[in-house]
Amino acid sequence: MKFKLIPVVITAALTSVLTLFIASHYQHQFPVFSNAHSSLPVNYTSFGNTTVTASTAPSGFENAAEAAVKAVVHIKTTTNARTVVGQDPNDIWGNIFGQRQYYIPQQMGSGSGVVISPDGYIVTNNHVVAEANEVTVTFNDRYTSIAKVIATDPATDIALIKVSEKDLPYMEFGNSDDTRLGQWVLAVGYPLSLEATVTAGIVSAKGRAIGVNHQTQGAIESYIQTDAAVNPGNSGGALVNTSGQLIGINSAIASPTGSYAGYSYAIPSNIVQKAVKDMIKYGSVQRAYMGIGYVDSKSLSPEKLSELGLDKTAGVYVLNVMDNGGAAKAGLKKGDIITQINGVAVNTEPQLQEQIARYHPGDNISVSYLRNGTTHVASVELKTLNGTTSIVKDETSAHILGASFRGLNDNEKNKYGIKGGIVVDEIGKGILAKQTNIKKGFVITNINNIDVNTVKDLQMAMASNNNNVQIMGFYPGVQGMYYYGLNNIGPDLQNEE
Repeated sequence: MKFKLIPVVITAALTSVLTLFIASHYQHQFPVFSNAHSSLPVNYTSFGNTTVTASTAPSGFENAAEAAVKAVVHIKTTTNARTVVGQDPNDIWGNIFGQRQYYIPQQMGSGSGVVISPDGYIVTNNHVVAEANEVTVTFNDRYTSIAKVIATDPATDIALIKVSEKDLPYMEFGNSDDTRLGQWVLAVGYPLSLEATVTAGIVSAKGRAIGVNHQTQGAIESYIQTDAAVNPGNSGGALVNTSGQLIGINSAIASPTGSYAGYSYAIPSNIVQKAVKDMIKYGSVQRAYMGIGYVDSKSLSPEKLSELGLDKTAGVYVLNVMDNGGAAKAGLKKGDIITQINGVAVNTEPQLQEQIARYHPGDNISVSYLRNGTTHVASVELKTLNGTTSIVKDETSAHILGASFRGLNDNEKNKYGIKGGIVVDEIGKGILAKQTNIKKGFVITNINNIDVNTVKDLQMAMASNNNNVQIMGFYPGVQGMYYYGLNNIGPDLQNEE
């Protein structure tokens, strides 16, 4: 019996082998063995060597990087040695015998910049060239030139400098509004005093405010956040898309150590381009305002958010409306929730700031807002801090708080050893005279621990603080710093006669 089964087993085995042989060699001819007609969009992944991938980096980094490094420059700054007067109001001995003086030795700094025109205009960060007495630019081919500071804007942290060279390689502006989360970008600059360096990453967030710009009142922060490696020295360098266009100016990093720790931040190119055009045409940035105050939702408790109706509604809550502003004339009121500017959604304060920063005084914008759950649309004429629509080319004086102020001239700056300041020209009969005994000739250097170098800085400081303000400064020829306080400054009192 056993011998009779052997032929059957051998036959079955041979049949199986033959079937597998035919299937392995001819399965492409038989649909039943093939998934060629499958409608499922399947992507395979493997730890082995495979040509099928779910995501790949875009091609063209080489061309974008090669073009970018030619237009990005290394900026070195020198700040002369100087003597400053101590500013500690709690220094008892200083108050009796005069404030102490401190010697600050010569300082050197470095950063990056981007050539934006063939005739030598270069954009960088304000904090790269602030207070510098000499600015030197080194190009990618190591040619060095002395640059002149054309204009600075601490609010956006943008500065424009210029060299005399012509026919320079330059970078074209791209549209920062077109950037998308996950988009590949390049960061180009001179980090850690190295030669031109290119790093790559993706856009990880937009419209970010990280509270890093303390250079002036009313700072505008709406950064593009990326994970491209940026280190000290990259400030002022280029954030570039894969087409080689400038979509941002690298300005800051989020780091517990001061070196790159995962996130970097760039000023959107649309803000940069507007600021640069103003600097070239007018000598300063022409900033427009709606004439509103708005709440910082991040600082509110969940209960307060619910009370204001912000826990379920996206938008920016109007905290107050200035009497002489465009928003008041257009009918906006406290409690309204702004949702769109010219059709662009604004869900956060940085997004609102970014949109308004693109316009000039006198421009009209469309504002969509919610009131009692109903959507309204208003046309708002933007104005200056003084409630006018005129373009100011050289702002050297102002009338605020019932008093007259002017900026220091170059001779006064050199005499006092300071970069800038505001002189009280006339006291008048306004809130400044009513709440302080400040005298004519007083030089204001600081308001609420932020330097005041120009009349525009003073105006922004007053517009940003409707409550308590501490003014610090000195009287020429008198040793020591003086402090004056103002309380409950409302918008209706800022221009009181």
